[in-house]
Amino acid sequence: MPQTHQLDWQRPFQLQDLPTDGKQFHPNRDEAETEFKALRTEFVALQERLYAEDKQKLLIVLQAMDAGGKDGTIRNVLKGVNPQGVRVQSFKAPSKEELAHDFLWRIHKVVPTRGMIGVFNRSHYEDVLVVRVHNLVPESVWRPRYTQINQFEKLLHDSGTRVLKFYLHISAAEQKERFQARLDDPEKHWKFSLEDLEKRKFWPDYMAAYEEMLRECSTEWAPWYVIPANQKWYRNLAIMRTIVHTLRDMNPQFPEAEDNFDGVVIE
Repeated sequence: MPQTHQLDWQRPFQLQDLPTDGKQFHPNRDEAETEFKALRTEFVALQERLYAEDKQKLLIVLQAMDAGGKDGTIRNVLKGVNPQGVRVQSFKAPSKEELAHDFLWRIHKVVPTRGMIGVFNRSHYEDVLVVRVHNLVPESVWRPRYTQINQFEKLLHDSGTRVLKFYLHISAAEQKERFQARLDDPEKHWKFSLEDLEKRKFWPDYMAAYEEMLRECSTEWAPWYVIPANQKWYRNLAIMRTIVHTLRDMNPQFPEAEDNFDGVVIE
């Protein structure tokens, strides 16, 4: 399997010690982009087979700090795939109805069905991240969610869903540059808010929350991949490598025709 930055959950780590710079893994951007395009072509073909087979499912979870690159990842990785076979779901602050249910209720109802690829832009992990950092619920509520999430993802796995989870790891300096670029470009103002700056003040708290999330919820059936994401071109390649490797392993096949077409002539 190629270098995919899968977390070894049995070893202690700190996010500050994990690389955010992808150039040390692939210093040549042109070569990386050439490989990415070739893999994306293969991904499109594999996704067609997955959709036609209508048996297996793939769930891709993206988590990151603000400006971490979730939207850009989705645009670049999914370019060219059949939109009928992919569903992208973004999770914002829960509604009043969603808060009236358990925290996984809004998640479970949008997991991919047979033949589909589901992409979560943020996810159920917000319920052990933002709620923890900003004290929205007590620790007695959010801490048991690690076990509940692992059990939920085991259910998905046992029901035919492969789960890939990517944490897009950028540095605080890179986030600052991306925020400044949004602030300097009026056409990017819609992607920026003063709330982003308030959240940035909690960077160490978010890193601690992410570290524990990765440690507690990276499992054999639903692994986390920590992707160096300062360089968007390397981020895209690392994620595409993992997705294509997984789909190769799933090996979806076109179904056999239900009818016998021998001798059929179209006039």
